Amino acid sequence: MNFVDKAHIYIKAGAGGDGHASFHREKYVARGGPDGGDGGHGGSIIFYADPDMNTLLDFRFAQHFRAENGECGRPNLQTGKCGEDLIIKVPVGTVVRDVETGVVIADMNRPEKKKTILRGGRGGKGNARFATATKQAPQFAQPGQKTEERKVELELKTIADVGLVGLPNVGKSTMLSVLTGAKPKIANYHFTTLTPNLGVAKRYDKSFVLADIPGLIEGAADGVGLGHDFLRHIERTRIIVHVVDISGCEGRDPMTDFDSICEELAKYSERLASTPCVIAANKMDIWGAEDNLELFCEELKERGIDIPVFPVSAATCKGFDKLLDKLVLMLDDIPKSYEFEEEELILEDRYAGGFSIRRADDGAYEVTGGIVEYILDTTYPDNEESMRRFQQMLIKEGIIDALREKGAGEGSVIRLGEWEFDFVD
Repeated sequence: MNFVDKAHIYIKAGAGGDGHASFHREKYVARGGPDGGDGGHGGSIIFYADPDMNTLLDFRFAQHFRAENGECGRPNLQTGKCGEDLIIKVPVGTVVRDVETGVVIADMNRPEKKKTILRGGRGGKGNARFATATKQAPQFAQPGQKTEERKVELELKTIADVGLVGLPNVGKSTMLSVLTGAKPKIANYHFTTLTPNLGVAKRYDKSFVLADIPGLIEGAADGVGLGHDFLRHIERTRIIVHVVDISGCEGRDPMTDFDSICEELAKYSERLASTPCVIAANKMDIWGAEDNLELFCEELKERGIDIPVFPVSAATCKGFDKLLDKLVLMLDDIPKSYEFEEEELILEDRYAGGFSIRRADDGAYEVTGGIVEYILDTTYPDNEESMRRFQQMLIKEGIIDALREKGAGEGSVIRLGEWEFDFVD
């Protein structure tokens, strides 16, 4: 089966390029100043709703998507090239959800919609940026901002104005073919339809998209059978058409079938339970259907259920004019397809916050926190000037004083990330 409506992929924006540390070299210029350029910004991850796609099959074979990193800065104040953005094409109707937080970060519900999910890392500053009146020859530059990989879930929710729902073999696919001219697979056995089928219905100068949702069974809302895989495709529909086999030719009671489907819709989503609906009493061409229709309508009236019922026969293509007229009239008063509320993907700033100190089991003083990560990432251990800056920042941020308060003294072992050194007071 080539229709895939759910996939998990890993996405990562490009990291920023490192700044460059260099000095101007020119004949007859004895002391050229610092001229290291900045690193380029990393590429971003952008999702694009492609109207020519109708399945997530491609994501079964490719699961890792990484934007291009920014290039490092160069001498002569040349900024590194920025990384190319990575555009990920998905079918219209795809909902992108962050797996870790569970929030919807993009609803690609309109053709050609674009949404930036992850932004590339900032490029690091070159050493020319650190020149001051007192430090005219800085020998260090800033590394580019690193980025993290995220796991996201892609879920295709069919975009249709009207959804046909009902138990297996009640005639939904045949109705779709009659109303829209679509050619779904049709046979007289249960579960003929295993994927949603779409068609465009036209009535006078109006048209709308109609979806045939595979037959539901009891427990579908709890995932029984392929319940969740089916129900997700009617979450956006503006009108639900309950298709019931009014003839009872398979020994089923039309009202029991109707109640079963309503229960599954309500269990899956409160919004689905409140979606406007009509009932298509199908198979009116079979003997006994007239009597069953009368009993069905009487029971609806006794329960106080005010839902329009339209007797139709998909086999003989009769009774659909009034149903189409009603659907067109209802669609004029109902807002466009449901749009999921998007939330920004807020990534934790690894440099945010202060620092904390704890005593390790081996007696070492471990210093952790956002400011520590920043100091380590912007320090080059092989550069003497960079190491002097490292010491000054430890003093400036209050880390040295805090270590003294915690009991650190001459010769105590201090551990910052993977760095370890002796405390000198």
